[in-house]
Amino acid sequence: MNQQEALFEYCLRLGDTSLILGQRISEWCGHAPYLEEDIAMSNIALDLIGQSRIILSYAAEVEGKGKDEDVLAFHRDARQYRNLLLAEQPNGDFAMTIGRQYLLSVFNFYLYSHLSKSKDVTIAAFAAKSLKEVAYHVRHSADWVLRLGDGTGESHRRMQDAINDLWYFTADLFDADETDHMLTEAGIAADLKIVENSWRADVSKLISEAGLSIPDISTPMRKGSRHGNHTEHLGYILAEMQFLPRAYPDAKW
Repeated sequence: MNQQEALFEYCLRLGDTSLILGQRISEWCGHAPYLEEDIAMSNIALDLIGQSRIILSYAAEVEGKGKDEDVLAFHRDARQYRNLLLAEQPNGDFAMTIGRQYLLSVFNFYLYSHLSKSKDVTIAAFAAKSLKEVAYHVRHSADWVLRLGDGTGESHRRMQDAINDLWYFTADLFDADETDHMLTEAGIAADLKIVENSWRADVSKLISEAGLSIPDISTPMRKGSRHGNHTEHLGYILAEMQFLPRAYPDAKW
């Protein structure tokens, strides 16, 4: 793998995670607990899909095969997607959605903080712009984790159940491979070990403040998104998301 191929792969990882998470969050439109939260969730979904458009457009440019962000989003199969496993997990109840959003938002905050200093000027600009949005995503989801964890007995139980279920996929966030190592050495990508240290410090602190606990998982944690190994949930998302452009590939909107 040369650096151009690695950069294309890295951009797919960034763009796919934002796209799939944005698609998941958008499923709450019209179904959130109350109107203000419905608007907040819709705006977060739009932020994520906007981020995805920027970086997938750059991915297409890097690949140099005449594609655009729409082709990459709508004409790849599940095994070709590189989104983090957490992003594709079902919404479940509101606690599950908030837990997923919090864990990924903190990860993205520290990832983009490092990428904003990337030697690749396009990635640096993308990260700096996205960081402003992600900072809000962190605040919004952290407030809800605290509210649910330190709320009623029922809300506490649901929030703890969500953390227990989602934690199984957190090792995938930091599962660095050849692409990460090559681009980190070149000053383009973020060092995932540094990102992980910051992520764990913040997440552990908030979970403790919310009266929750990090689960002790004895079985091997699920990884593999960087090589297209996904859970069964991704295929269902793509089937819905890609139906129209695949059914009418030459349509002009």
